[in-house]
Amino acid sequence: MTLSGHLWTLGPNLRHRARPLAPPPGEPWSTTLQDPRLGALRLRGVLHRSATPSRALCVLVHGLGGAIDSHYVVRAAQAAVDSGLDCLRLALRGADREGDDFYHAALTADLEAALASPALAAYEHLYVLGFSLGGHVTLCHALRPSDHRLRAVASVCAPLDLAASCAAIDHPRAAFYCRHVLDGLKEIYAEVARRRPVPTPMASIRRLTTIRGWDRLAVVPRFGFVSVGDYHSSCSVGPRLAQVQVPALIVSATADPMIPAATIAPHVAGLPPIVTHCWIDRGGHVGFPGSLRLGLAGPEAPPGLAPQVLAWLRRHA
Repeated sequence: MTLSGHLWTLGPNLRHRARPLAPPPGEPWSTTLQDPRLGALRLRGVLHRSATPSRALCVLVHGLGGAIDSHYVVRAAQAAVDSGLDCLRLALRGADREGDDFYHAALTADLEAALASPALAAYEHLYVLGFSLGGHVTLCHALRPSDHRLRAVASVCAPLDLAASCAAIDHPRAAFYCRHVLDGLKEIYAEVARRRPVPTPMASIRRLTTIRGWDRLAVVPRFGFVSVGDYHSSCSVGPRLAQVQVPALIVSATADPMIPAATIAPHVAGLPPIVTHCWIDRGGHVGFPGSLRLGLAGPEAPPGLAPQVLAWLRRHA
């Protein structure tokens, strides 16, 4: 692991905390989905419209413990609007700290409900861009797309092997990142516990120090998995990438301190033509230089991770 990977991971986050990036003008968005166990759940987000009327929309999905105001989501929203795309910053269940429920790495129901919402019915072309765990959710959705309007998807710094990536972030060398992610998950869980019964007492959740512990005490009992191993093996998207049904772009950072390259490499060799994988040498976890070019879009596409990925997505209209 190089120092640059840590700098590119921490730098954008710290700058955003010190001086938050302002998202483009938007309007509140919400829809309702029916969960098999909990019944009606409310999903929320913010819908942004470009300056000129658009028939295309990109849905942005945040990472584990993150939210729609995370720096990478805000940057992507601005890039989408600048490119002429409308954009939805989607909060997975509970990520808005409203206490509806919490999610897991392969729970695609939220994304399916968002795409099917009445507010998005007029769009002719849909794209999804997911970051970190949101990227894993995005790729899982691409295995069985629920909407014929979906043209392409992209993931940035997504784990492909849940067991391997869990072990990596739970390692002592990644303790800072693990604690940061768990802080967000504990916030989400605490809000759920205020409003409805939860599978594990909040006191036990507060004591957690590993993502595997979160999976064992929160995800497994809530969603009916047999064990953590069952959850990881049945939900990891890496072994199933050959089943992707729409064009998919996977962007990974060689120096990512949270999702190490060694957990990605076995799953991106011999991909089918419908899936494109791109290694980035300069960058960290969802943090990259503004001058970045992926080499996948034409020279007219602006530099930077989000503009480059969005240009790739729009090639598939």
